[in-house]
Amino acid sequence: MSTILLVDDEEDALWIFQLALESQGYHVILANSGQAALSKASRCLPDLIVTDWNMPGTDGVELCERLKYYPALAQIPIVMSSGDTPPKEKSSLWNVFLPKPVELSALESVIGSLLARRLASPHHDTHVPAPAPSRWPAMPVKLLF
Repeated sequence: MSTILLVDDEEDALWIFQLALESQGYHVILANSGQAALSKASRCLPDLIVTDWNMPGTDGVELCERLKYYPALAQIPIVMSSGDTPPKEKSSLWNVFLPKPVELSALESVIGSLLARRLASPHHDTHVPAPAPSRWPAMPVKLLF
């Protein structure tokens, strides 16, 4: 069973896509912000990420940039979605762009294609460790006691 991380600040969109994808047999994890998505992606290493572009705080483009920074997350296929036209200079950050409103059949087709390609790839490794949190600088042990 493949795991899909859905990222959108619109709760209704998350709910609709979650129901549809779970009915197709996918395990779905939800995040309502880019920051929450980054945290969840590093913990669960999803097989695919579907993200909205326009979100408050960490938007979809910044999320993609951060995901590409970590080797364990960089190879996860990403589907970007927005009602706006994406900038061409950023298009290498995601695999597929779907304009909103997203048709469920189009999303399911793209997900199936990307997952099939990922699972067939010789570079696909499901045992890559998640990145260690780097929020705090390394501290000498003697300072901790």
